[in-house]
Amino acid sequence: MKRESAEEKLLRLTRIERELTDLAGRQLLIAGIDEVGRGPLAGPVVTACVAIPLDKLIKGVDDSKKLSEKKREELYPLLLKNAAYVKTVFIWQDEIDRINILNATKKAMEQCAADFKGDIILVDAVDNISLPCPHKSIVHGDAVSYMIGAASIVAKVERDRYMAAQDELYPAYGFAMNKGYGTKKHIDAIKAQGACPLHRFSFIQKFLP
Repeated sequence: MKRESAEEKLLRLTRIERELTDLAGRQLLIAGIDEVGRGPLAGPVVTACVAIPLDKLIKGVDDSKKLSEKKREELYPLLLKNAAYVKTVFIWQDEIDRINILNATKKAMEQCAADFKGDIILVDAVDNISLPCPHKSIVHGDAVSYMIGAASIVAKVERDRYMAAQDELYPAYGFAMNKGYGTKKHIDAIKAQGACPLHRFSFIQKFLP
C-alpha cells in the first residue's frame, strides 16, 4: 500500500473544512474542539478549542493519539503561533466526581469556545452543548478533521505536561508515565496506598484498600 504523503494527509484532514468554505462561498474561520482525559483514574479532563486560518495550516497535524509525544511537542508551539483562536480549559477531579465525566467534558467544551468569534465549530462526538456559533458534532472527528485534530494535540500536550509535573508530588502512582490512566502499576499503588488528591473517587472505588 502506498504511504500517504504529507500533502495527501493535509488534503484528507481538511476535506470537511474545505467543503464548508466552498459551501459558504467565502473564507471561513473554523474551530475544532476536542477533549483529553475522559478515561483516566486521576487528574483533570482537558478540552481545547483551536482555529487555524486555512492559509496558515501546518503539515503533520493528526489525531493526537496517532502521533508520538515528540511530534506533539513539535507541533504544539506551531499551532499556538498560527492559531487565530486557541483556548484550553481544565475541569478538575473533584468537579468530575460531583457532576460526572460527561457533564464535566461538556462544561469544559463550552468554556473553551465561549470567546470564539468565528463562523463554525467542529466538535469531536459530543452533542447537546451550548456554543457561541453554529457547530457540528463529528464521530471520530479527531481522525477526520484538521481543526479537531489540532485541538486534540493542544489538549493532550497541556494535560500530559500537567500530569508529568504531578509525578514529583505523588511519585508512587507513576503519573509521568501513565498520565493518570489505569495501568497495573497505578492500580496496584492505589490498592496499596489509597488515593491521592488527584484521584477521581467516583472512578476508583473498587480499588481502594
